[in-house]
Amino acid sequence: MTAPPAGPALPAGWAITLDPQARRTDGGRTLIGGFPLRILRLTPTGARWLDSVAAGGAVPGTPGTRTLARRLTDGGLAVPHPTVSTQHTAADVALVIPVRDDAAGLRRALASRGEVGEVVVVDDGSQDPSAVEAAALAAGARLLRNDTPAGPGAARERGWRATQRPVVAFLDADVELPPDALAGLLAHLDDTTLAAVAPRVRARRGTAPGWLARYEEVRFPLDLGPLPGPVRPGSRVSYVPTAALLVRRAALEAVDGFDPALHLGEDVDLVWRLVAAGWSVRYEPEVVVHHPCRPDLLRALRQRLRYGTSTAPLAARHGRAGAPLGISGWSALAWGAVLLGHPGAGVGVAAGTTAALVPKLSGLDHPMAESLALAGRGHLWAGRAVADALRRPWWPLAAVVGWRCRRARPALVAAAVVPPLLEWREQRPALDPARFAVLRLLDDLAYGTGVWLGGLQARSLTALFPRFSGPIRR
Repeated sequence: MTAPPAGPALPAGWAITLDPQARRTDGGRTLIGGFPLRILRLTPTGARWLDSVAAGGAVPGTPGTRTLARRLTDGGLAVPHPTVSTQHTAADVALVIPVRDDAAGLRRALASRGEVGEVVVVDDGSQDPSAVEAAALAAGARLLRNDTPAGPGAARERGWRATQRPVVAFLDADVELPPDALAGLLAHLDDTTLAAVAPRVRARRGTAPGWLARYEEVRFPLDLGPLPGPVRPGSRVSYVPTAALLVRRAALEAVDGFDPALHLGEDVDLVWRLVAAGWSVRYEPEVVVHHPCRPDLLRALRQRLRYGTSTAPLAARHGRAGAPLGISGWSALAWGAVLLGHPGAGVGVAAGTTAALVPKLSGLDHPMAESLALAGRGHLWAGRAVADALRRPWWPLAAVVGWRCRRARPALVAAAVVPPLLEWREQRPALDPARFAVLRLLDDLAYGTGVWLGGLQARSLTALFPRFSGPIRR
């Protein structure tokens, strides 16, 4: 197989475990997983080594084994587990908090921060600046003020450039930072290739009604889920928000920080530019911070719509990196046939791709069984991804197709109803399936409407185009 490009060896003393979605076959001699999907054949020595470290044991200190561990973690086949940082302490951290008219949230964020090297609050044109000033000064923070709102990206940009520390922590004014969060994130920066690391952002009820809070416990837009991984376009985690983000100053300087012209999506843009410049970014969900839900459904849907409008300027800067659907051409053909009312043709295409995969897996012990497993999972995943795209950015097109093509209606109804119900079954929120499904549909429609509004404003629909993925790497 062609291994992913390797940086320096994984830091000494770190441990690794297999990624939760990776699996071993052929008696442990074959490893399948990663982003993009890879098949790695291990030597007997390599298999024994992986046995010894995959349960969480420290990687042996030899350069060769630590370099192999690096390749596995960079490729998404394994998860790194750092020890306590040997290079950075809390005194090395500058905390930057942008705020606009949320003095109460700012007070909570500042009270939760713990000891850091310096704290800068950027008031982005608050209508009541005195309340923000009082909260900042009471906590000993340095206050910068924009007389008129410039946007969160511009506020963060001004804030970090006013600091001197080697590490910058960005925190939204309504996010609370647990006492141990900073240490858990700082440890990752002992990896010199890492530009940034982000925790999991979970919903906190705040003033939201109970039913909305229960929905956002499992469908909060800033919550990227429980699985860790490398952050890059096409990966399981394609971006991380700056609601809570730890960034190496040298990396910020290398890409010239945030783009102040972006009022939305500036965090996604920063992460993608860091990755394009050769840095790595990591998502660490074992560290959790909390962000309040929107106080009512209207404001929650308005938030989703605004997020959708960010896709057009991101597409103008990064092309298909944020495509609403990444799919192989064969899966697209199979599900396209199903959508147009020809399920038999779709099954035929899927069967053909499964058969074509067998020769490519001839080095495995059971190539037919593995072909069925890989192709089956791939087509099922693709079907769910197509359904998500039909409910979200493509819903106006789906409505037109359903109106004009009667044969497509059953598939479109299934795409609208089945995935939300499957998600309810998987997540088991404290909410009945009917209300969960309705809220999920409203959520998706609001975001998709934002995608179209943003595209029309930018006079470009590039953000609607899918991205076709390549073959499995070996």
